[in-house]
Amino acid sequence: MKPNYQYPLDMDWSTDDMIKVTTFYQLVEDAYEHGVDRDNLLAAYRGFKSVVPDKATEKQLGRDFEDVSGYSLYTVVKMARAGVQQKVRVHLS
Repeated sequence: MKPNYQYPLDMDWSTDDMIKVTTFYQLVEDAYEHGVDRDNLLAAYRGFKSVVPDKATEKQLGRDFEDVSGYSLYTVVKMARAGVQQKVRVHLS
């Protein structure tokens, strides 16, 4: 079990926006821990991008998330986009 940590969020976001971003973060965690449905992950990523449309902010949040969790948003999205399997699972070496 991972230690508790706080997701990187912008306190100016609406509750809806925070839910979209948090849902995406949770699916990224699940991709590392159990595997996730590719379509659900990509839908959550689209929700995340509706809140964080610019690349610079996305990269910063990705770095902040990886710092606290050890999980890479970029790696998971890249695997989901490139993959043909319905389940996305990141295997750590």
